Amino acid sequence: MRASGFPFLVPMLALSVAFFALPLALLVAYSFAGETGPSLENYAKFLGDPFNFRVLLNTARLGFETVLGTTLLGIPIALLFWHSGQRMRQAIIFLTLIPMLTSNVVRTFAWIVILGRQGPISESLMALGLTGGPISLMFTELGLVLAMTQIDLPLIILPLVAILSRLPRNLTEAAEVSGAGPWRVFVTVLLPLMLPALLAGWILVYASTSASFVTQAVIGGARNVYVPQLIYREVGTLFDWPLASAIAVVLLFTTGILLLVLSMLSRHRRLVGHG
Repeated sequence: MRASGFPFLVPMLALSVAFFALPLALLVAYSFAGETGPSLENYAKFLGDPFNFRVLLNTARLGFETVLGTTLLGIPIALLFWHSGQRMRQAIIFLTLIPMLTSNVVRTFAWIVILGRQGPISESLMALGLTGGPISLMFTELGLVLAMTQIDLPLIILPLVAILSRLPRNLTEAAEVSGAGPWRVFVTVLLPLMLPALLAGWILVYASTSASFVTQAVIGGARNVYVPQLIYREVGTLFDWPLASAIAVVLLFTTGILLLVLSMLSRHRRLVGHG
């Protein structure tokens, strides 16, 4: 009989409990702390304020907009990878991984230059005659979406590349012989095969965007407030840790609901594919 692999899982399980499950349990417990004992007053205080509810919706919208931006850019790059030779594939992987090796803070501050009045975006728009003078995309939602799209783009490219690298290049020949054009081949053949990777990428991008405090604070500015900034305000300025814990739990819950839905869709697609 083979020896059980459970002893080898003990260190991993211990680390998961010590550094994930236990802190999360303490966070949830602390969110119910009231002046007279355990209560829901922190959740009522947060959800009962229309401003906080708008902030929650703005955070969700930012996540969806970034998912859309990374999808529109990630799919063409992944298809280029699939149609390329070995050297081009290595170059695409290299260029995808390089930003991930750079600190998020460094990338965020680089976007300050790109989005500024003397940045390349402003200069290009003036050169094309689309604006009458320098413009700045700093402290705007559009600028923040552009920055988050670039920062989180590898999170959707890598799952797509992982799936496409296993597909034979002649996969689409049958559809092409049947008279299908490039767009129909993509929709009917490639897209269904790419969907599990897309769902995984959407999960990663949305979770990363909704919790990215540094980029939201630096690029979005004080006028664009998102949930991580509310948490920072409650902890660092107002020192209301129970309310901050409740806000964090709400963010985790709303993000978890989306992740659960996407995971269910992913399993459903796999079941359909195997059927």
